Amino acid sequence: MRADPGPTRYDRTGRLRPRSERWRIERLTRANPLWGSNGIAFGPDGRLYVAQYVAGRISAVDIGSGDVEVVVDVDGPVQSPDDLAFGADGSMYITDLTPGRVWRRAPDGTITLVAEDVLAPNGIACVGDRVFVNEMRPGGRVLEVTPGTGPVVLADGLAMGNAMQLGPDGCLYYPHMVTGEVHRVPLDGGAPELVAEDVHAPVAVRFDRGGVLTVLSRGEEGIVTRIDLFGSGDRTVVPGEVSGMDNAAFDTENRMFVSSFAAGGIAELAPDGRARTVVPSGLVGPFGVAVHRSGTVFTGDNHRLATVDDGEPVTRELLVHSHGVAADDGGRVHLTSQFGDVRSYDPDDRVLTTRARRLSRPTGVAARADGSLVVAETGAGRVVAIAEDDTLTVLAEGLGAPVDVAVDERDRCYVTDEQRGTVSLVGEDGTQVVAEGLDAPQGIAAVGEELFVVETGRRRLLAVDPATGERRVEAQDLAVGLPPGTARPQPALSTCGLPGVPVPFAGVAAGPDGSLYVSANGEGSVLHLRRG
Repeated sequence: MRADPGPTRYDRTGRLRPRSERWRIERLTRANPLWGSNGIAFGPDGRLYVAQYVAGRISAVDIGSGDVEVVVDVDGPVQSPDDLAFGADGSMYITDLTPGRVWRRAPDGTITLVAEDVLAPNGIACVGDRVFVNEMRPGGRVLEVTPGTGPVVLADGLAMGNAMQLGPDGCLYYPHMVTGEVHRVPLDGGAPELVAEDVHAPVAVRFDRGGVLTVLSRGEEGIVTRIDLFGSGDRTVVPGEVSGMDNAAFDTENRMFVSSFAAGGIAELAPDGRARTVVPSGLVGPFGVAVHRSGTVFTGDNHRLATVDDGEPVTRELLVHSHGVAADDGGRVHLTSQFGDVRSYDPDDRVLTTRARRLSRPTGVAARADGSLVVAETGAGRVVAIAEDDTLTVLAEGLGAPVDVAVDERDRCYVTDEQRGTVSLVGEDGTQVVAEGLDAPQGIAAVGEELFVVETGRRRLLAVDPATGERRVEAQDLAVGLPPGTARPQPALSTCGLPGVPVPFAGVAAGPDGSLYVSANGEGSVLHLRRG
């Protein structure tokens, strides 16, 4: 295996290892120390606190050493923390985006509910004892949610709000992500005012220690826009080295630290755009995994389609809620999105084509010899086929929770059903169970006359003979799913039509040499299994 990663989000002891008597196992990527990174803010203790939306977790980072400590874990009441801020008494206030709540974590660690029934609360700012949030949705609002006062609307009509901050003039500044604008509103309400327009993909509004407005871009280019509102009025635009930025925080020395919703990690970003790594970025999932004919490993990594190049995850495209992924013999890569889309991608030309829309949580995808795609439509309990002309046909329905599909050398299709614990053959007359009694089977791959299945409930990889149903354990103690002994509440459905927290999916794929690749989403790595 790659160098010992030490304690990880999956294993705080740093001692758990995947085991196999038949395969040599190595990590293609390091385990990810942060499970994504979204809102960030410096706390009273000088550490940088990081909200991790996908993880349902908040961590504190020592900027000097890069050490990471979990302070709010996945088994608590906070489900999808997206941003955070500190009040005058040292309390941490947290926006919980998917269920629409705002929480307070007191200095003693006690967590209490501040507000609920807010639609997609995201950006948050504290001004003394007052707490303000905005909503990441079309037609969103800026609200005061200070405990004891009840929600008070300061502004509405936001075109997807996000990270905001108090300006030197006593107004709240916030982005309109859809329209590329920055607005401000007085703390006690009043007519919102347009401050800046034509800002590149604004996602976070911050003021440095000198009072210069700093706006981060969520795009691939890593653009930072600086506007000297209260001085010269000059605007400067600097491309940076961090793609898919989410948030920023300035320390007492006016150094800017940024997070990335796409790749996680924390970096210090210099005024000229150069980045210094504080906490390494990595895979936020990964979910589906596939091997391109070139040998490149692709993965659906929630907010991006990523590849693994020389042990490092690389963003190929920012594609929100990417989940399942497959490669065909012609060189195309196919992927599903929890938005309900199925898309095909040409890695050489970077051309993306939508093949289907509005499916119900499509997950696994596989390519057939005739160029059609087979998709596990998890939310609808179906397996569907998408022809080259994008005609959709239902192959099987009435399933529990189909998660992944695989096509063997004879073009036969198999599907895993996480809810029913089965692997089934999908035929013209419906489905035929070939293996049952499995604990949450997810990823599946066909190699010769065998099927390889990731049994996430028991954290192992199985080989299944579809003709007899016989199975054997190929690898154990895989870092898939939640850490051992950890429970997490069922993620709430989004309150505003967003897909919500991604449902974990541990994929498996076969390489041309017969080796296997498993998405170890419990630690944020890809495992490579070669016959020993």
